[in-house]
Amino acid sequence: MSADDTLAPCPCGSGAAYPECCGPLHAGRPAPSAERLMRSRFSAFALGLPEYLLSSWDPSTRPEELTLDDTIEWRRLFISDTTAGGPGDDRGWVSFTAIGRGPDGRFEQAERSVFRRGPDGHWRYVDGEER
Repeated sequence: MSADDTLAPCPCGSGAAYPECCGPLHAGRPAPSAERLMRSRFSAFALGLPEYLLSSWDPSTRPEELTLDDTIEWRRLFISDTTAGGPGDDRGWVSFTAIGRGPDGRFEQAERSVFRRGPDGHWRYVDGEER
């Protein structure tokens, strides 16, 4: 799928089409919750958008640069739990499993991620702990 495919479902697994789901966030609209930011970051990995990943990363933990591995195909995202991260919160936690395929076959990445909302109203990824 490419970011220009208006009929395909969004890679994040929401069931909505990309232009109504993660597309606006990738274009700069703030995510309304930590979970939506998590979904948009998964879509950015799936679509190869390192600039978005860096811009949605908290400056306190963000790397200087990010190179994506083009041998990895991100296929599915499962959100298992969210804690806080809504409109009235400044922090949130999202537990997820991401399914990918690489040169050695299928793999899973399970993590509990921490998100923080900045003074500009944008949620950003801080860090995560593997589960």
